[in-house]
Amino acid sequence: MTGPTIHMSMFFVVLLFFVKSNVCRAIENQTNELDKLSRIRAQLEKINKPAVKTINSPDGDIIDCVLFHDQPAFDLPELKDQNTTLELPEWPMGFNNTEDTTIGIESIQLWSTTGEECPEGTIPILRTTEQHLLRESNMTRFGQKIVREGHEYATTYTKKDQYYGAKTYVNVWAPITSRDEFSLAQMWLYSGAYKTKDLNTIEVGWQVFPKKYGGNNPRLFAFWTRDAYQSTGCYNLLCPGFVQVNKRIALGAAITPISSYNGKQFEIKLMVWKDPKHENWWLSFGLGILIGYWPSSLFTRLKSHAEVMQFGGEITNFAVNGHTTTQMGSGNFAEKGFTKAAFFKNLEFVNSFNELFPIPVTNLETNADHPNCYDIRVLSNKFYDTHFYYGGPGKNPRCP
Repeated sequence: MTGPTIHMSMFFVVLLFFVKSNVCRAIENQTNELDKLSRIRAQLEKINKPAVKTINSPDGDIIDCVLFHDQPAFDLPELKDQNTTLELPEWPMGFNNTEDTTIGIESIQLWSTTGEECPEGTIPILRTTEQHLLRESNMTRFGQKIVREGHEYATTYTKKDQYYGAKTYVNVWAPITSRDEFSLAQMWLYSGAYKTKDLNTIEVGWQVFPKKYGGNNPRLFAFWTRDAYQSTGCYNLLCPGFVQVNKRIALGAAITPISSYNGKQFEIKLMVWKDPKHENWWLSFGLGILIGYWPSSLFTRLKSHAEVMQFGGEITNFAVNGHTTTQMGSGNFAEKGFTKAAFFKNLEFVNSFNELFPIPVTNLETNADHPNCYDIRVLSNKFYDTHFYYGGPGKNPRCP
């Protein structure tokens, strides 16, 4: 009788330990989840500003109409005096804000197709939700770029000089991306170097980035950093920095319509330039629509000028076996040409006298990290001045 009794006692001790361990683990998991939710809610309160009006977009986005002086930029101490008065920039000489596009019509944004708009004195901000934060691998760096291996490019860039702005037209596509990867088309203005961690950059364009935004729509975006993506800067208005002045365009929101293969091409016209009077870097969209500006005080190297301008496509490739199938541009190589391949056209730059000029082809160099996956072809003619086709399908027989 003693042996079985001892064995039974040991069994109950083990069972009790097992139950207790599982209960403790469950309580710990629940505590961690509650802590995570608490941190998420605290971060959402910090990111999202009080809304005067809320607009629900057909794609599920929520647009908050926030009072101009309540936007994130004015959380910066050096900008608090700028939240009541706004001086408009001096447009570059040679910029024609009445010119018409040569292809299709200029794109608009999906949220505004509802007919709703933000009231005067407010700006539209894409609301950050719990889902946005839950998709992030590093919530403490939400809105920033986490630079890692796997970025691939098909771009053209200028030789080192002094540039005070860049302008281009880029047609909009909806490339298919693999999970956690993005595909974008943008122009960069930068000074400094990544290796020395003093890289200052301003980046604008469109991107498809399901992990960040949810969905596969191309979205208008802007980005900045002054320390090579280490700790400063962010996308759109996700941190104090960019000052939005426009009530019609929301950075981070979906663009519509988009280009179709062998069909209509829809493009956006983007310009970034340094206002010679106040030295802020302004962003305009379309035919003279001011979106806002990056204050000069945000930067170190870009306080003076940009050393390089770069235009083209970028994707992330996190595939383990072979190359990713994430597309760049339209998903077609440059050789396909007009209506089939993605393009940038009418590449221009702003000089130190605030004058706008076409960028000569001879001033450009090209870079395609993996030309069998994504390539680029730079051209020039009287219709599109300096322009180029770029992109590709990613994984294919030549890019295994």
